[in-house]
Amino acid sequence: MKSSNPVLGRITAAAQQPTYSVPGGQPYSYGGQTYEQPAGGYGYPETVQHSRDVMTIDDVVVKTVSLIGTAVAAAAATWILVPPQSLGVVWIAAMLVGLVLGLVISFAQITNPVVLFSYAIVEGVFLGAVSKAFETRWNGIVLQAVIATLGVFFIMAALYRARIIRATPKFMKVVIGAAAGLAVVMLVNFVISMFTGSAGPLRDGGGIAIIFSLVCIVVAALMFVVSFQQIEDGIAAGLPRKYGWLGAFGILVELVWLYLEILRLISYFQED
Repeated sequence: MKSSNPVLGRITAAAQQPTYSVPGGQPYSYGGQTYEQPAGGYGYPETVQHSRDVMTIDDVVVKTVSLIGTAVAAAAATWILVPPQSLGVVWIAAMLVGLVLGLVISFAQITNPVVLFSYAIVEGVFLGAVSKAFETRWNGIVLQAVIATLGVFFIMAALYRARIIRATPKFMKVVIGAAAGLAVVMLVNFVISMFTGSAGPLRDGGGIAIIFSLVCIVVAALMFVVSFQQIEDGIAAGLPRKYGWLGAFGILVELVWLYLEILRLISYFQED
């Protein structure tokens, strides 16, 4: 099952490939290519080969926390250093750079930590500028959004761990389809707003905008379940350790989306 998130979809695709080691002298396949193994093997047991440099849940957690921590640090620095009159420029610039870099990472399947930390920094600058702009207008809104975002994330993690919510094939199809549909709708609305100068009914704070944000929040929350399942599948398949960076990147992207939607939703209720 592929995800609408290209990053985590790669993990699932890779998990379907045969593992590295086979009896000596037999060809083996990985990443769509076939390789020949020496007749005598590589001189150590197959179990040792399987245990080397593979994904683990601890490694994915560490990578995820490190990317999130980097984004938070960049956001804090932006909040402190960027004056209010420059927030708009920084906001737009970081958004565009983050969008391009995120697409490159997703579709090129980049696992280089330098590139991924660069993305986390750019996203942090974007979040810092957005958050400061919202906080300047609605005092206390950022803390509320952060608490709500973390609360949703940990609740979904707990529900998944307890298997209260299961990532069945039908569940994944529905959630992935909903996420893809929302992405298209948001992109179209963004393009229209660029030409009209108006946020449109999806983002103007009215009833439709509130419903739309609620739908986005629900889908973003359910996407965590899909992500957890795909990461778990990758770990069970013994994928190379580098795939942990892709899983961490996917979680960061979803957290950013969830936070922004919650921030918007709270702002709608604080309008005069």
